[in-house]
Amino acid sequence: MKPLVLQSDFGLDDGAVSAMHGVAVGVDDRLRVHDLTHNIPPYDIWEGSYRLAQVVSYWPEGTVFVSVVDPGVGSDRLSVVARTATGHFIVTPDNGTLTHLAAIFGIVELREIDEETNRREGSQESYTFHGRDIYAYTGARLAAGIIDYAQVGPSVALERMVSLPVAAPALEHGAVAGTIDALDVRYGSLWTSIPRELFLELGAQHGDRFVVRVEHAGSPVHSSQMVYARSFAAVEVGESLLYVNSLDRMAVAINRGSYARAFSLGTGPSWKISIRPAD
Repeated sequence: MKPLVLQSDFGLDDGAVSAMHGVAVGVDDRLRVHDLTHNIPPYDIWEGSYRLAQVVSYWPEGTVFVSVVDPGVGSDRLSVVARTATGHFIVTPDNGTLTHLAAIFGIVELREIDEETNRREGSQESYTFHGRDIYAYTGARLAAGIIDYAQVGPSVALERMVSLPVAAPALEHGAVAGTIDALDVRYGSLWTSIPRELFLELGAQHGDRFVVRVEHAGSPVHSSQMVYARSFAAVEVGESLLYVNSLDRMAVAINRGSYARAFSLGTGPSWKISIRPAD
């Protein structure tokens, strides 16, 4: 019996999430069902992909994640279960949701869900709630040990897996560059794709100052100079800082303020960020 962790863009204003929980415990009422988040912005596959990568390594090997951010529900996109190099299972539409997991941890196997056997009974004519009828049901059966991974369905070649465009972080011309992958949502900090180790190749020490530049869709939209600090408390209230976030990647914040809201900045592959030492 493995944990089952649910994620979606459904929100909590109606019964959709409760229905997924109900299907899961209907498979086996001993299952431990948990929520990652159900506040992914509607249809935002990039955000769903990132939030999976944010938490997966903290769950025990064998944990089954169900992620439903599915603007193509009812189309010909595949329903799959991925097995990560860390030994976790991800039940999801194959629409790019696996992008960050593949880039950071690695996907070692992919199987298409056989909907003839792995589908909630009586749902065959329902085409708009696969999160309940296919993903929660299949995830629960896998987590409960009713099926093993091979019984999910046929193998899919990894090169067929759908991925969103991702630019690898790089050190070039005395600066590190990457993307703004996500926000620390409640506080508005910018979480970048730039690993701490790459940033330290600039010779950075706490207390040094750096220039942060942001481009959106190829156009410069923001530039600021700030200190590299251990934590928010190292700077004055309202002051900006560069720091290492909980995923060991570089982040930008305002102490007790929202950097994203202050400068109208967003996330995703079109939002590029660079960091270089100040003159």
